[in-house]
Amino acid sequence: MRVLHSAVDLREADGVTRAVVMTMGALHDGHAELVREARRLVGPSGSVVVTDFVNPTQFGAGEDFDRYPRTLDHDVAICEAAGADIVFTPEVTEVYGNDSGFRPDSITIDPGPLGDILEGATRAGHFRGTLTVVAKLMGLTRPDLALFGEKDYQQLILISRMVADLSLPVRVVGVPTVREADGLAMSSRNRFLTPDERELASCIPAAVTAAAAAAPLGVAAAIAAGQGMLHSSLALDYLVVTGADLGAARPGPGRVLIAAQVGSTRLIDNVPCTVGAS
Repeated sequence: MRVLHSAVDLREADGVTRAVVMTMGALHDGHAELVREARRLVGPSGSVVVTDFVNPTQFGAGEDFDRYPRTLDHDVAICEAAGADIVFTPEVTEVYGNDSGFRPDSITIDPGPLGDILEGATRAGHFRGTLTVVAKLMGLTRPDLALFGEKDYQQLILISRMVADLSLPVRVVGVPTVREADGLAMSSRNRFLTPDERELASCIPAAVTAAAAAAPLGVAAAIAAGQGMLHSSLALDYLVVTGADLGAARPGPGRVLIAAQVGSTRLIDNVPCTVGAS
């Protein structure tokens, strides 16, 4: 396995079919599963590239860009064990042409109305930064396939729409959320939780599971079931039931999504559901 730092080197390392897994580092087994799935999809003759880039434009004012863990040696070991061929670790200047991210005159990708709800309502500009860096990394890595975890479900939907609307020659593949033994969705931010906060956070997957189980009875029943599982000391941002495309819930396939603050750490989760008539 190779670790490359420039797009020039990466372009000279083409395989027959290339899959990319885009990460911000601090990897865990959820990321490893994306790499393993990428390897399964491209086969032994294909190429699996993992990008390891902490993107400054995804962090809003007061968010944890400086606090975000950088663990490259650990990440490289995980990628190699999971079957990656290349870890691509560009500098900010390689991606943005400067050392800070967007310039005042930068051309960026507008996520549209879907970028203003749920995570976008709390984290202004987050999805503009996300879609722009994903488009940039697709341009730099030139993949045939791009794999993203369903844990960041709104991100997955937005990236899928961007690829379709811009006619990018990439197939986006969603991979189911990988969970800890207690059901908590694996996240790089779980490491910030104290033992007491970690115990409290276990009510988050319990809430979305309960809501999904009740969803056939209607949206109101699902929300009530989910809220009933939440600890009173948890700071809930949202618990919603939507359509599978994040539009309005209607009978049929849907999604339960939650975001909550546990101490100083923001956690999100979601599960699929079947929505019944209200």
